[in-house]
Amino acid sequence: MTAFLALVVRELRLSLRHGADTLAVLLFFLLAASLFPLAIGPEPGTLENIAPGIVWVCALLASVLPLDRLFGADYEDGSLDRLLLCGLPAPAVAGAKAVAHWLTTGLPLLIAASPLAAILRVRAAAQPALLIGLLLGTIDLSLLGTMAAAIVLGARRGGVLLPLLVLPLATPVLIFGAAAASATLSPKPDLLLLSAVLVLALPVCLLAAGGALRSAVE
Repeated sequence: MTAFLALVVRELRLSLRHGADTLAVLLFFLLAASLFPLAIGPEPGTLENIAPGIVWVCALLASVLPLDRLFGADYEDGSLDRLLLCGLPAPAVAGAKAVAHWLTTGLPLLIAASPLAAILRVRAAAQPALLIGLLLGTIDLSLLGTMAAAIVLGARRGGVLLPLLVLPLATPVLIFGAAAASATLSPKPDLLLLSAVLVLALPVCLLAAGGALRSAVE
């Protein structure tokens, strides 16, 4: 656990050195969402119906932006070999990367989603479900993104392949998350489905990412 936490702290320190990446993610999230009212019109009824979907689509796209740096820099300078020899199993190394990705990407998106939801006229009663769904969903996206980043590591044009791999895998998260915020009765079924995706993704994504990391350095 000490080595795991040390690796998370290392990743957070590296992220602070590249703080512009987190800022770029937030700006993309806010600017992309603000384009929808300009394109479809500011009518409250229209925005209210599609606002949860807007927030979720923009959060999904924004979370993909920093993934190419998740393992790429360590792979290029040889640090990845040392990380895999630090005493942690490869899935734990991938898990530390996923935690750091969520703290530097998912958490800021979650914080920014609350004022954005108000701007897009999301119903006040639906905002708690939207935020709870984003909490679960952004963790799912970090896990899926970590797995995908490990799989394409070292591949030619990996930056192009990465979103093509992540977006289809993240489709169930997008559907359940947007449905929870748009539910007219209870969002509980969709939130439970998001939780089930998280329970399934946690072991599968980390094991797959660990295997991909070992293959990349061999």
